Amino acid sequence: MTPPAQFNPSRRDLLRSGAVLGAAAGLTGAVGAPADADPGGHEPPRGRGEKSMVDVPFEGFEQVRVGLIGLGNRGGDQDRRFAAVATVTAVCDIRPERVERTTSRIMQQGFQDTPPVGYSDGEEDFLNLVRRDDIDLVYIATPWEWHHPMAKAAMEHGKHVAVELPIAPQLDDIWDLVRTSERTRKHCMLLENVNYFRPEMAMFNMARQGIFGDLQHASGGYVHDLRWPYLFGGAYYPEHWRRRWQTRMNALHYPMHGLGPVSAALGINRGDRFEELLAVASVPKALALFRSEDPRVEPDHSSWDDRPYISGDRHTCFVTTTSGRFIRVEHDVNSPHPYSRETTLTGTRGSIELDNSRVYLESLGHDNHTWRTGNEYNAILRQHDHWLWPTLEELADQYGGHGGGDFVSIWRLVQLMRLGMTPDIDVYDSAAWCSVIPLSHESLKTGRMRPVKMPDFTRGHWQSARPTFDRPKPEDPWLKNG
Repeated sequence: MTPPAQFNPSRRDLLRSGAVLGAAAGLTGAVGAPADADPGGHEPPRGRGEKSMVDVPFEGFEQVRVGLIGLGNRGGDQDRRFAAVATVTAVCDIRPERVERTTSRIMQQGFQDTPPVGYSDGEEDFLNLVRRDDIDLVYIATPWEWHHPMAKAAMEHGKHVAVELPIAPQLDDIWDLVRTSERTRKHCMLLENVNYFRPEMAMFNMARQGIFGDLQHASGGYVHDLRWPYLFGGAYYPEHWRRRWQTRMNALHYPMHGLGPVSAALGINRGDRFEELLAVASVPKALALFRSEDPRVEPDHSSWDDRPYISGDRHTCFVTTTSGRFIRVEHDVNSPHPYSRETTLTGTRGSIELDNSRVYLESLGHDNHTWRTGNEYNAILRQHDHWLWPTLEELADQYGGHGGGDFVSIWRLVQLMRLGMTPDIDVYDSAAWCSVIPLSHESLKTGRMRPVKMPDFTRGHWQSARPTFDRPKPEDPWLKNG
C-alpha cells in the first residue's frame, strides 16, 4: 500500500489543537469559538472530495497491521490486547523506556516473529510512524490535545484511526476529523470500550427488542474521583495534562462512557439525533482545596503553576433529541464520590439502572413496584446477552481490561476490519458524543443557563436506519481457527 501525499501538520494545526503542551496559544484554541462550525447547529458545506462515510465498509484485511501511539496509563495497557488479535508493526511514545517495555511485552506473547519498530525521538516522531506503508490502523492514546493532529495525520497517510476518548475536545477540530474522514475515505472511530461491556450490550439488545417499550429518556456520564493518583499523583504523563484542561474550559470534559451506550440504545444517528444541549455546573472548588490540604501535594508540585481552575466540579447536561426524548449527562472527577456512570434507560414499559444493578419491566410481568435485583436481574440480562460475550468470554477473562470490555472492543474492531464490514461506532457517532464537551462550554460561558443547538454531523443521514451493534454473528474464519 502506497501512502498518499505527505501530510505535515502546520504549527497552526498544532497550536489550535493545544498540541504544544502548556502553550498559551493552545489555551486560546481550546476555548475559542469554532471558525467553521457554528454552535447554533449549522453545518459547514462539504468541500471537494468529501462524501458521506455512512455505510462505507472497511476494505477487508487478511491480517490487520496496527501502529500504537501513546504507551502511558491507557495505551500501555492496551498493547497486549492489540497484539493478541492483530500484528503490531510500530509503536510510539515520547519516552524511550515505554517503547522498549511495549516491544518486550508484545514479543513475550509469542504471536509475531518480528518486533514492532519503535519511535521515541520527540513529540513529532509519530509522523514517521503514520508515514509507514505497513500499517492499516493507528491507535491513539495520548493527551487530548494531540488526538486531532495525530488522527488527521494518520488518515491523510491512508490509515484508519481508533482514538481514545475524546476524538477531540474542540468543535472545529471534531468537524475537521469528520471532513478528513470523508475526504480520505478512512474511518475515524472513538474506541469507546463501555459500549462493549456485557451489561451495556445486554441493555442495547433489550432496547432493540422493545422490552422497555417506546424509549423516552436516559442518563449516562462519568463520575469518578480522579484527584489522586490521576490529577495530582502522577498516574498520567505528562503529570499535569488532564488537570490543566480544567483551567482551559468550563465544560463537561468526559461524557462518552455513559453517553455512548444509551445513545446506541436510543438509535442516535440511526433514526434520531441530538438536537439541543443545556448545561449547568457547580462552582470549581475541589481541586484548589485538595491541592492546599493534601500533604502529598508538596510545595514544588507542578499544580502550583496551574492557572485558576475554572471548570465546575459537577456538570450536568440535558440533551434533547429530534424525536422528543432527552438524555441527562453527568460529569464529576473532582469531588469525593464512588465511581459511577449513572447509566439508566426508561421507556413506556420499564426501566433499567445498570449502576444499581436493577430492572423493572411491565413487559415481563413486573407489577408490584419492586425492582428486580440480584439473581433475577442477572438472569434477565443473560437472557439478552450479546453474542460477542459468550463467544469471547474466555479470552476476555484472559486479556481483561475493565472486566474484559477492553479486549472485546479491540477484538470486534479488528474483526470488522478483517471481514470488510462497517464500524459499530463510526465517525459521526464519535463526533456527536464528543461534541458535548465544547457545546457544554458554549452553553455555560455566558454565566447563565443557555441552550445551544447541536450539529448534525451526518448531514441528514441520521434519518435512515443502519446497522451497529445489532448485527448477527458473522461467519468468521478466526473463530473457527481460534
